[in-house]
Amino acid sequence: MPASLCETVLSPAETEAFHRDGYHIARGLFTPNEVWALTDHFMRLHATRALKHYPFHGWEEAQGDILKVYTRVMQPHRWDDLSLKMLLEPRVAEMLRALLNEEPIATQSMFYYKPPGSKGQTFHQDNYYLRVRPHSCIASWLALDRSDLENGGLQVVPGTHTMEIACPQKADPKYNFSQDYVPPPPGMTPIPAILEPGDVLFFNGSLLHGSTPNESKTRWRRSYICHYAPASCHEVSKGYFPLLDMNGNVVQREAAIGGGPCGGADKM
Repeated sequence: MPASLCETVLSPAETEAFHRDGYHIARGLFTPNEVWALTDHFMRLHATRALKHYPFHGWEEAQGDILKVYTRVMQPHRWDDLSLKMLLEPRVAEMLRALLNEEPIATQSMFYYKPPGSKGQTFHQDNYYLRVRPHSCIASWLALDRSDLENGGLQVVPGTHTMEIACPQKADPKYNFSQDYVPPPPGMTPIPAILEPGDVLFFNGSLLHGSTPNESKTRWRRSYICHYAPASCHEVSKGYFPLLDMNGNVVQREAAIGGGPCGGADKM
């Protein structure tokens, strides 16, 4: 194993903490140059309107909601080479193997712009959408700017990864761009995941996490987020197909079916 990959392997204490708390922060997993290149790439794609399948809105049309001007980019790895490279990045793959204790399967990529004044995203569980069965999905959340409470950085609720997937309540649209809200259980307190550019937050798909609005006047909170499933899973929501192994080859799994926690059809 190359030295650069060995450095990402977890210590026994870090492994124990991940299984206890449901998340792990890999500090400085990406270099400043890599962070700048990815950030600049997506800012240029937006500025030149080169994003595919993207709902561009002007300032007047957005009516004060800046996230309608800078909407999150869904599944860019399906058409963008750099995004695909980041999804299948060997350092991320090695960390996922250490956390899952098995091979990962890539399911999703997203780019979040979150400029000053953006709404937040309520507490939610990712596996409510991905429907990975058995087990759960796992996220890698790469900070491209410093991420803290002021600019709407991510918050996690340690220990909630042991929860069942919950049926969400309706969120307040005044402060949140998403509709689904799962309140933290009594006695379980959210904590901020303070991240520097290049840090990656890995977390279990059942872990409650969310963010508040970006209240900074000047600072963005851009991030590149990917989701993965353990190779031993049998089902994934069909909206995430095609699934890829970490070499970029398509792998087959059953499409998740059933009512889910709310008794309705799959969302994806």
